[in-house]
Amino acid sequence: MLQIGVLIVFCGLLTQSTAQLGGLPLPLGQLGLPLPLGQRVPLGQRVPLGQRVPLGQDVPLYVTPALPLKHKDPAEHLTGALTNGLISGGLIDILESLPILDILKLKGGTSGGLLGNLLGTLTSGIPLLNNIIDLRITNPQLLELGLVQSPDGHRLYVTIPLGLNLELKLPMITSLLELNLRLNITAEILAVRDSQGRVHLVLGDCVHSPGSLHLYLLKGIVPPSVQGLLDGLTDILNKFLPELVQGKVCPLVNEVLSHLDVTLIHDIADLLIHGLQFVIKI
Repeated sequence: MLQIGVLIVFCGLLTQSTAQLGGLPLPLGQLGLPLPLGQRVPLGQRVPLGQRVPLGQDVPLYVTPALPLKHKDPAEHLTGALTNGLISGGLIDILESLPILDILKLKGGTSGGLLGNLLGTLTSGIPLLNNIIDLRITNPQLLELGLVQSPDGHRLYVTIPLGLNLELKLPMITSLLELNLRLNITAEILAVRDSQGRVHLVLGDCVHSPGSLHLYLLKGIVPPSVQGLLDGLTDILNKFLPELVQGKVCPLVNEVLSHLDVTLIHDIADLLIHGLQFVIKI
């Protein structure tokens, strides 16, 4: 009987040593017996082979992680790709050919247009033709794009700042007036999956940022008698120009999104689908 007892003890020690060498955690309580009711295994700890886990015990929950990114800084790559796509897609030509003069002439409600009415008032009712004013768009620019992420991590908002100069020639002013115009367009970017499981970046809302249109006098002197005309120009541009620019630029943004590099699309979409935060440099 003594020899049998020694053999049992020796086998128990051998089993314990084997579990330690194999990296298995030691059982809680008696070796090979179930855990006491209500006792829990810490998260991340493996349960030894042959040991039962009571119902209701906490077990680790594994969520499929985001795929490894192929671009080290996807936010920077996205803004760079959008900038290049907008420029190569003809944004500068779009800004340069905006029909601003037509808008100013057509929104006055009479045959003389707004400018005709304003200029007629300034010149004591002398009849004026529509072509007495010259307006040219110069130096159209796409400024540095901005990027922010929604609090839930599933959307990106890209700010597209646009700039151009307006050269304005009036008959009662010998010098040329040059105005600088700034306007922001905000584009929402979402990640979606199609019926085949493929991911795409799509354009959500695309609107002009309220109050972002600004006009500054760069060159020239505005006499007090003409200040009312300049204020009238500013009012009509604030009312109608943002929607005009939005209608021209947003379709181009949508086109650029559809032609982004496939690996960049996957990186951006993977972060958005999982709601992971981008590292965005400010």
